[in-house]
Amino acid sequence: MAEQPLLLEEADQKAVLRRAAPYLRPHRGRLAVAVSVGLADSAALVAVAPLVGLAVNAVRSGDRHGLGLAVLLLVLLAVVQLVLTRTGELLLIKSGEQVVRTLREQCVENLATAPLRFLESHRSGELLRRATGEVAALAAFVREHLRNLVSSVATLLFTLVLLLGYSWLMLLVQLVVFVPLTLLVTRWFQRDAGAAFGGKAQSETAVAATFAETLTAREALQTSRGLPGWTVRFDRENRQAVRANQRTLRVENRINLVSLIEGLALVLLLLVGGWLVARDSLSIGAVVVFVLASRNLFDSFADLSQLVGEVQGARTGLARLLDLLAATAPPARSGPAAELPDRGELLCTEVEYSYRADGRVLHPVTLSFPVGSRTGVVGETGSGKTTLSKLLCGLYRPDGGTVSFAGTDLRRIPEEELRRRVVLVPQEVRMVTGTVADNLALVQGAPDRARIERTVDQLGLRDWVSGLDGGLDAEVGQRGGSLSAGERQIVGLLRAVLADPAVLVLDEATADIDPVTAARLEHALDELRADCTLIVIAHRPTTIARLPRVIRLDGGRLVGDGPAVPEATGSVMRG
Repeated sequence: MAEQPLLLEEADQKAVLRRAAPYLRPHRGRLAVAVSVGLADSAALVAVAPLVGLAVNAVRSGDRHGLGLAVLLLVLLAVVQLVLTRTGELLLIKSGEQVVRTLREQCVENLATAPLRFLESHRSGELLRRATGEVAALAAFVREHLRNLVSSVATLLFTLVLLLGYSWLMLLVQLVVFVPLTLLVTRWFQRDAGAAFGGKAQSETAVAATFAETLTAREALQTSRGLPGWTVRFDRENRQAVRANQRTLRVENRINLVSLIEGLALVLLLLVGGWLVARDSLSIGAVVVFVLASRNLFDSFADLSQLVGEVQGARTGLARLLDLLAATAPPARSGPAAELPDRGELLCTEVEYSYRADGRVLHPVTLSFPVGSRTGVVGETGSGKTTLSKLLCGLYRPDGGTVSFAGTDLRRIPEEELRRRVVLVPQEVRMVTGTVADNLALVQGAPDRARIERTVDQLGLRDWVSGLDGGLDAEVGQRGGSLSAGERQIVGLLRAVLADPAVLVLDEATADIDPVTAARLEHALDELRADCTLIVIAHRPTTIARLPRVIRLDGGRLVGDGPAVPEATGSVMRG
């Protein structure tokens, strides 16, 4: 069984920014400008304290000219800071939103081309939470907190430099009292923050996944009266989420101890400042600068302490998103992509596959499907038919052997090119809310109305379309609920033919649908282009009887390959 990268329950939070660097690189110019404006804004804020100190000294010495100059500079500085604050905030938000947009688009692209084995190995709610919830949380952090984070860090650093220039002794006193205790509290917070925030995200994901599965399985739960038991499971996971949130709040509250440390540091600062002024070692203006600048220092620490939880939450979300992007990254292709003809032979050679390490579901199978051939695949339920269809389409990668189109291994064909040449119509056709025409347009190239009409006529489905309330403009309802299962299959077939594939694979397209609709589908298949290779997996004898070649599988092994035998077909296709 080939190894498939899976998502970690608690994503690795080490070197998150380094791993995010490739997604930041396209926006580095815009980010650099935004950060530079933010730094200038912080510098303007820190410059207020020295100007106030200058004004205080001018008042004490009776220097009216110096006082007027200090007041004028303060007014100009206030105007400049107002402009810088607004400009920096807008630039930083726009830059951050661009980065989030890049992550969101990359996430959608990766999931759209992710191996089917990966998608089937995870709960839909887990993928949904990471692909949408984490991106939304990052976007909220960018809008609400990123500017404050940059401003607080810059103000803190600039203030330290300023105070060092005024009195190293007072700065030393302040740092000795404030920094060690603050670092101890911060360290106490960080010790448990990763596990707390990671556990919170994981528990919320479990709740979201179970809720999504509840909606999917609602009919089965109601008809089988299994809802009470399912509710017990949901309640258990919900309680776990509540406990995880409570733990996170307890960890977040630790950081509030910094406020007590600030008060202690300010008291000692005033005592030492008064002693130095009494000894004429420091001016009153310098003490005022220290008091005001220390306020900036404490406010920056307070802002950072309030933002620590938000930063940790964003860091956790980013790590989970990067984990998803890494697990779904397209594999590097060896060598340049081969140029493919529009039509070609589909060949599988010694192909085998396993869902689990303890047993194969498909043993080495070698089959050839020449251009324009018509082939049916039959066998008991669990014989490997659907697995074979997904391997032939490149949705699964074989554990052994190769599947090739026109002599090129499917793994070497770019996803876009492969999907243009090999198309699968599954037993359950997915629909989007909208009209029949909207759903038919969901193919590469977005066919126009005239092409859709021609395809309907080509497959002999005009009577069916005319019978719909509104024709091609008929609403299909949520998830196609206004159409029958057979009608959804017709839409799936039309959609596949519009893609003009070289190979069309139908997996149980006529199963569990009424005979009239099945006959429509079978007739439509007869009208396919002569050079379109058709592979049909079916249980319905009338469907298989129309095909000149039938492949038989049993227990994952090829047991027959030849013309259809009417009297044997029914016995082989049970289940």
